Amino acid sequence: MERENSTVVTEFILAGLTQSQNIQLLVFTLVLIFYLIILPGNFLIILTIRSDPGLTAPLYFFLGNLAFLDASYSFTVAPRMLVDFLSDQKVISYRGCITQLFFLHFLGGGEMLLLIVMAFDRYTAICRPLHYSTVMNPRACYALLLAQWLGGFVHSIIQVALILRLPFCGPNRLDNFFCDVPQVIKLACTDTFVVELLMVFNSGLLTLLCFLGLLASYAVILCRVNGSASEGKSKALSTCTTHVIIILLMFGPAIFIYTRPFTALSADKVVSFFHTVIFPLMNPVVYTLRNQEVKASMRKILSQHMVC
Repeated sequence: MERENSTVVTEFILAGLTQSQNIQLLVFTLVLIFYLIILPGNFLIILTIRSDPGLTAPLYFFLGNLAFLDASYSFTVAPRMLVDFLSDQKVISYRGCITQLFFLHFLGGGEMLLLIVMAFDRYTAICRPLHYSTVMNPRACYALLLAQWLGGFVHSIIQVALILRLPFCGPNRLDNFFCDVPQVIKLACTDTFVVELLMVFNSGLLTLLCFLGLLASYAVILCRVNGSASEGKSKALSTCTTHVIIILLMFGPAIFIYTRPFTALSADKVVSFFHTVIFPLMNPVVYTLRNQEVKASMRKILSQHMVC
């Protein structure tokens, strides 16, 4: 007889995004096209920033890392989801589920912290311009980047540690198209009230506080920019507006998923789909389309390769 804290479930069955074959085919086609177009765009952003000596400011350093994070994040869910669309039986092993969950929160938590770092960078550049080069020196940028990665790791390892302590003895059907904390917790054959509370604090409350803090910081920055008469006012407004758009797009779905009790809603899958598949591919692109320097550098690199 298995002990109470042992895991006897060796695999999970994913319910998928939808049961309609026509909708599955449509979503598969759209995501595949979207994925094959936008994902190389993320790597082009990284290549552009690394190869252009004129894009050495901390803003571009962090933007390149954002593109890398989003490209990596998109690999945790989208490729497997595309494969599952073509499979009758959508099965993921217990270890595979835990691995997917770990990287989902490791990269997602790291990106959340990176947006905070980028907000600090913009605040220093706009509100403390005389101290900017001193505060945001290369050593400080690398230290902030290291802190972002460590923060994402700590956030994720807490999630995984709490999940690993739960016994799973059936059923094993996850009502989603990937492994995430809310759905996995529901399958544990024990009382999960305390674990759910810890998850809400680790993911939900942290996300909400970061979201409110970021909005407050950008409100201060925008007020400062509007009150100034500098030549770079329009550029600063454009940059900050872009950051706010990304914050709303990223934190909105995350708050919806992780700050409420783990009860299933009909909109969960749609919100999760946007949060894990669409947003990571669009995020750096939104930044790039509103940044004239990066766009000009990308056009130059593409024209050079076309000539060659």
